[in-house]
Amino acid sequence: MQSIKEYFTKMFVFGASATRKQFWIPYFTIWIITAIVRLATGANDFTNAQGEFELELNGRAIAFGIYLVVVWIASFTLKARRLHDTNRSNWWILIELIPIIGWIWLFILFLLPSKQNTRWPMNQSDVH
Repeated sequence: MQSIKEYFTKMFVFGASATRKQFWIPYFTIWIITAIVRLATGANDFTNAQGEFELELNGRAIAFGIYLVVVWIASFTLKARRLHDTNRSNWWILIELIPIIGWIWLFILFLLPSKQNTRWPMNQSDVH
């Protein structure tokens, strides 16, 4: 639960690091929560029978949109902190822009073990 709490409370913290556990627990939990919020807000209803996207501007769509913005910001900073834990700059996130190969490369970087004596010695748990 501590990792999930830090996911949202540390969403503007860039100058720290996050261990593998602090990264992967919120990562998978947010996938599950997003699926639940998607069903609760009816986000699946935004496509018609032909698979075309039709967005109605209503409270459900706005709530889901706000949720997605918050999750995107929190995920972005969590990725940056995870890269800091491997002694890499958060600019490595841009490797995601390379289709397939970039996603695989970034996934591997997230799997790497923590390094000692990094440029970001403070863990996200230690930031107040």
